[in-house]
Amino acid sequence: MTFPAARRLRSALAACAAALAVGLVVPQPGVAQEGAAAVQDVTLTDVMLPFGATVVKVPKLTASGTRLSKDDLAAILKPDGPEPWATRLARLDAASLTAPVVDSEHAGPGDLRQSATYRDVVAKDVRAGKIGELTASGVTLSSKGTKAAPGAAGTYGAFRATDVDLAAFGRLATEAGDGKGPVLRVYGSLQLSDIAISSEKGTTVKVTRLEGRDLGARQVPGGWNGTLDALSGGFDDPATQRRSASAAADVLSAQTVGSIDIRGVSISDSTAEPLLAEIERLFYASTGPDAGVGIEGFSLANGATRTRLGRLTLTGTSLGPVIAELRRLAEKPDTTPGADEARRLATGLGTFTLTDLTVDLPPETPVQKRGALDTPREKMAQGAKPARARMAEARAPDAKAGDPLVPIPAKVNRVVLRRGVFGPGPVVEGAPASTRLTLTGLDVPASLAAGLPLVGALPAYGYGDLSFDMSADAAWDDAARTVALRDVTLSGKDIGTVKLAALFGGIGPELFSGSVPAQTMLLFSGNARTLDLTVENSGLFERFLAAQAKELSLKPDELRKEYVTASVLGVPVILGNGPAAKNIGAAMGQFVMNPGKLTIRAKAKEPTGIGFVELGTAPSPAAVLDRLDVDAKAN
Repeated sequence: MTFPAARRLRSALAACAAALAVGLVVPQPGVAQEGAAAVQDVTLTDVMLPFGATVVKVPKLTASGTRLSKDDLAAILKPDGPEPWATRLARLDAASLTAPVVDSEHAGPGDLRQSATYRDVVAKDVRAGKIGELTASGVTLSSKGTKAAPGAAGTYGAFRATDVDLAAFGRLATEAGDGKGPVLRVYGSLQLSDIAISSEKGTTVKVTRLEGRDLGARQVPGGWNGTLDALSGGFDDPATQRRSASAAADVLSAQTVGSIDIRGVSISDSTAEPLLAEIERLFYASTGPDAGVGIEGFSLANGATRTRLGRLTLTGTSLGPVIAELRRLAEKPDTTPGADEARRLATGLGTFTLTDLTVDLPPETPVQKRGALDTPREKMAQGAKPARARMAEARAPDAKAGDPLVPIPAKVNRVVLRRGVFGPGPVVEGAPASTRLTLTGLDVPASLAAGLPLVGALPAYGYGDLSFDMSADAAWDDAARTVALRDVTLSGKDIGTVKLAALFGGIGPELFSGSVPAQTMLLFSGNARTLDLTVENSGLFERFLAAQAKELSLKPDELRKEYVTASVLGVPVILGNGPAAKNIGAAMGQFVMNPGKLTIRAKAKEPTGIGFVELGTAPSPAAVLDRLDVDAKAN
């Protein structure tokens, strides 16, 4: 499995690096030296600067306001100079550096070749290897690869960067480190506009504007050039898996970003079913009110399906568990990443919050009216007519009340979620110690609920579109080996509310291991200790009663009395006729007579609870109820 997106990211990063290198390359010409001659302008031609797999070429470079001589500048920019790039770049000093064209070429991984051409490059206020402002009027990108790494081409508009540290860039690109050293800031700020990149496979990415602040990193093993190459290698075999996982861990642990703000993103794909994704804003911030990662104004058109999202944010992210899992994958290249690895990678993601999600699914096919072509002979007769005549007859007739030939408009199936929050808690033994999920304003067409348990029956009771709120709050205590469902609530508009709370014991980290044998063992070690159930009616019972009464040709009050009798007398018999069974039956009878709220609380008499195996193999409900303290009441 390879990652073209990672390769394109590598291309984009290489392009930015090239822009830096442009500044780097440009700066080198003017290495300020103590005691040099008076300030002057110096021009060099055919400058070539190799930075590992990246080579920057400058056909013409002019250093203005520098005290360096031409020979001094040429010595500094010599490809095989005796001193490291970082050391030489730190001596750079000039009022400005200009280059009509700067070319950056990067080889790898494999046969992939990436290039970037910068036009009208100007570096101002170059002091001690740092550029006050670096600009370019435009950038042209190209990538040529193999089947596994398809080629791409693109352009950037205006490029601007401030506080560019060329020495830091040189050290990060070519010098290895352990990923734990000091952060080297490369850019104070970075701005790109009018980005457009297209791949040979038909994917086009456009960005109106990109801004970043305080971009830097620590030195990593093999240097950043080698790390980014390894990152795009994928997980096709154990060797590439080891390199990719290790490189991803290095990138996540060593990079630092103050903030990134991307506006006007569009992604289109014409290879199969047309796809268009648009994003008004993508952002990341390490601090402040926008701390975290976010998306605003997202829309996706994929065939007949349309999706829109107002805002999605991810906060409280901890990269520690992600980095640890990537290191583990790098140490065990024979392990094929699966669901367990995906879960471990996701444990530190933080809290997701989304607002105003709308999904328009393909419309239902309208029922054909009488007169439609539904026989082979009619179809053959229609096919024999001239195309113009067939098109004229295919036009929708004028709408008239009661006209059976007027087509029925196709109904759009729209699913809406006004707000959703998913937040796993701190990670313990590779799993979140707590998890909370909240869905507010989930609207679903009744037609989509058909066939689902319980919910699928609602349209029969007169419900059209269904509106729900849901919340779930669970906690796992590793020391006590318990899982608590603190609150699971599902409520429907004009339907009712169901609340559930429970405590289960004998559950350890094997529940989250992803191993089927380990999870199966929970059937023998796990137990149920408490259960609280609350049912509150908000209109469903009356609709159910009316529908059943109509079907049985009874009055609703007559049917209600029969249900009361069945609850008070029948339920206890079914449950064993013990004290707990009679308590439940009496409470259900009261609820049927006056449908309001029904609450049932059950607690195991033994502190260790009732084992899951015992619950599954109990000979009768009475055998379970006899081991419980039950309290049931209505209203």
